Amino acid sequence: MSRFLSALLAAATLSLPMAAIAQKDSAQPSFAPVIKRVSPAVVNIAVRGTVAAPRNPFFDDPGFRRFFGVPPDVAPREREFRSAGSGVVVDAKGGFIVTNAHVVKNASEITVTLVNETELKAEVVGADERSDVAVLRIKDGTLPAEIRLADSSKIEVGDFVIAIGNPFGLQHTVTSGIVSALGRSGINRNNFEDFIQTDAAINPGNSGGALVSLDGELVGINTAILSGSGGNIGIGFAIPSNMVRSIMEQLIQFGEVNRGQLGVSVLDLTPDFRRSLGLADNVQGALVSQVAEGSAAARAGIETGDVITSVRGQPIKGASELRNSIGMMKVGDSAAISLLREGKPKTVTAVLREPAQLADASAIHPALAGAELVEAPDDGGGGVRVRGVAPGSPAAQAGLLPDDRIIAVNRARIGSLAQLREAAKGQGSILVQLRRGNQVLLLPLR
Repeated sequence: MSRFLSALLAAATLSLPMAAIAQKDSAQPSFAPVIKRVSPAVVNIAVRGTVAAPRNPFFDDPGFRRFFGVPPDVAPREREFRSAGSGVVVDAKGGFIVTNAHVVKNASEITVTLVNETELKAEVVGADERSDVAVLRIKDGTLPAEIRLADSSKIEVGDFVIAIGNPFGLQHTVTSGIVSALGRSGINRNNFEDFIQTDAAINPGNSGGALVSLDGELVGINTAILSGSGGNIGIGFAIPSNMVRSIMEQLIQFGEVNRGQLGVSVLDLTPDFRRSLGLADNVQGALVSQVAEGSAAARAGIETGDVITSVRGQPIKGASELRNSIGMMKVGDSAAISLLREGKPKTVTAVLREPAQLADASAIHPALAGAELVEAPDDGGGGVRVRGVAPGSPAAQAGLLPDDRIIAVNRARIGSLAQLREAAKGQGSILVQLRRGNQVLLLPLR
């Protein structure tokens, strides 16, 4: 061995935690101790289920259906599928296993195989597609080991990590690498993403498997790769353990994730925006472009043009970080939000609310079909707000316009969707009183 390689190996060995190293001889370090400790908590997940099979587009053509006498109620056929992934035991006593939501999507039967080849049946406790986290529970039997979740906020670029999973059906395959980057997002813009990027080899079948530190703690759940061929090219992504913990706790407790909503639209703070707002070049944050009426942000006093710089003391570098930070909180959670307004620091407290729910307007009254109705805030105006009106719909033909507020029905004051529904119940025609700007109008609905 060359003098250079010997020096490099010695330096690498000194930088690793001693608990992760076993000296097989005087010169060769090994990850074997940590792998032996955590491998029993990584499982193989086999899934069976059914999905709708694609059908010929001609079946959606009315002319084709009439010509060939195809009944109008022919349902799409279903096909059975089988897939495989990985999972991580996080509570051996309770039988809880964390994996990816996409691994168990549409599953009708789930089989978990342990490292000793014991097969156990599992059921889905809950799955959250927007974070791609799911929790399974073993119906019977015992689990041999569990992995402790690390505090992923302490992970740094350059830290050594080990990926354990079942790529291509090769059970308990171990690869190693480093943390290549943190806070990666943008792979699926509709999801909550704050990925750990790693060059530890991750391949199909690794999804849901463990990314562990050299202390044997779970730092992430492997979930995706960036590849043109479907194989590993050294760019893999894992959901950080802090996000996993937040989602997992809600799924176990409620069976679903009940996310709170701040109620703002935000933009990344670009250099142009900084210059326009008179901010220093090193200022980071999310620029508020819109505040929803009656939202948690509006009630907390957040305004359009504010720059949100931190949430609960954690710095916010851009729009995606704010979205992820708020998306991990529940309805009713309180968040201290630091912001800049006209260059001056300010702190507000927001209590997150449920997302605005759209009412089924046609079920309230046929003449309201096509209107998007939401409860208006208690700001002195009250009532039910018309958020939108579909062109040509009964609501549009009746004369309703976006931002109208229904404040009374047949002279009875309306303060909520429930009151509107009750006032219109069983009525063939109703006289609606609404506020449009500074005017109050009467509108008959038949």
